[in-house]
Amino acid sequence: QVQLVESGGGLVQAGGSLRLSCAASGRTFRRDAMAWFRQAPGKEREFVAAISWSGGRPYYADSVKGRFTISRDNAKNTVYLQMNSLKPEDTAVYYCAVRTLGITSYNIWGQGTQVTVSS
Repeated sequence: QVQLVESGGGLVQAGGSLRLSCAASGRTFRRDAMAWFRQAPGKEREFVAAISWSGGRPYYADSVKGRFTISRDNAKNTVYLQMNSLKPEDTAVYYCAVRTLGITSYNIWGQGTQVTVSS
């Protein structure tokens, strides 16, 4: 069974840092793009960051550029999101997602982890 499990969320003060992890299981994901999305209360889910299967060409939403860093460890089937200089507007449930090679949209999702940034 293919599964994504996020961890690392929590409560942090503005200006602080958190590191999210997403462990994938069920098969290897080393040929797939992986990404992070988030959804704040009352808002639609939005893209945060993505990374190609090789780890190159990461790209970010403008709102997090320069503060967040996405990375992956294919040997561990894990993708990370280092979040620095957090702001209250970063408060959301953060979801990990996989875009299977050959598919145009993200088709495998985790259950999410809550990030709360206090002012």
